[in-house]
Amino acid sequence: MAKDTEVGTEYAPKDYQDPPPAPLIDPEELGKWSFYRAIIAEFIATLLFLYITVLTVIGYKSQTDPDHKGEQCGGVGILGIAWAFGGMIFVLVYCTAGISGGHINPAVTFGLFLARKVSLVRAIMYMLAQCLGAICGCGLVKAFQKAYYVKYGGGANTLNDGYSSGTGLGAEIIGTFVLVYTVFAATDPKRNARDSHVPVLAPLPIGFAVFMVHLATIPITGTGINPARSFGAAVIYGKDKAWDDQWIFWVGPFIGAAIAAFYHQFILRAGAVKALGSFRSNA
Repeated sequence: MAKDTEVGTEYAPKDYQDPPPAPLIDPEELGKWSFYRAIIAEFIATLLFLYITVLTVIGYKSQTDPDHKGEQCGGVGILGIAWAFGGMIFVLVYCTAGISGGHINPAVTFGLFLARKVSLVRAIMYMLAQCLGAICGCGLVKAFQKAYYVKYGGGANTLNDGYSSGTGLGAEIIGTFVLVYTVFAATDPKRNARDSHVPVLAPLPIGFAVFMVHLATIPITGTGINPARSFGAAVIYGKDKAWDDQWIFWVGPFIGAAIAAFYHQFILRAGAVKALGSFRSNA
């Protein structure tokens, strides 16, 4: 099998095909129904994601509330919450990957934009759709269970007691790095071509990444790694506490996504080395 290895300044033929880099601004996509269909898919997917996961969080808190004769070990626990988030990402990415790419997360969209997988216009519209979907998803939860929603914090991300802002920021950076790195790896055409004998469904490792990150960071920040998720919950909950550390849930995921994009594109895929080789050959 041919390999993408450097021979002087030349490269052997590839056994896979990289998609062409997305243009920064693509006016043509604005006239295509597929563009608007993808935006709708991102909106609906993020709405469903927030609806199911926030309901799970609130349900767990109500089941362990001593005022309702709940038991400390009752409910689904942190493990169940992590499964809810990871499982929903698996389901929704599977459903929407062929339509919008199944981002469901502004940090994922940002990382893919930096890697030139999507245009600037598409990235901005995806992020807007994701944030709006998150707001609507949390709004549905509040409409159906207003008393529980307000009492149990609305599923909003907050920095838990005993942790500094730096610790929370670090947790969000690393957690998002794990997620976005997994997205790049799971959708890499080079990996798909060479590991075609391994029947791995791309949404599965992405869902597992979300699951594992939640297990590690729920005790710290409640796990954001998705600015739309944190923003939507904060908007509908509407309490000051939900906004106190909101910056962590935007800055952290965007930094983590940028690092993951750089690591995958310029180190693992040797983008920097190839660019340098091309520069030398043209010099």
